[in-house]
Amino acid sequence: MADQWRQAWIAALDELEADVEDVERMISNDHRTQELPLAKPWEPPAGLGPLPLDLKPRADFILTRQLEAAKAAALAITANRRQTAFASRVEVGTPGKQVPTYIDCAM
Repeated sequence: MADQWRQAWIAALDELEADVEDVERMISNDHRTQELPLAKPWEPPAGLGPLPLDLKPRADFILTRQLEAAKAAALAITANRRQTAFASRVEVGTPGKQVPTYIDCAM
């Protein structure tokens, strides 16, 4: 029984770790070469019970990675928004202003 309980927690932690690895890959340059599905919210399996004490360091490490990945994602989103705002000003001069169109009537 204790082994089944421990194995259930190992499987749950494996799932959490896979989710954070997906986010870390999206943040890295790997996201440019592959499409990753949206992460689904994690739900602990039914009847999992309390975390075995010997797995607490792994769970804490995964939590730390999740928090770091969330921070990196937020910084990447902020940088992307700033870059988009800058690019919109460079392309048209001011945000929302129409781009001039020139027609070559010589032809």
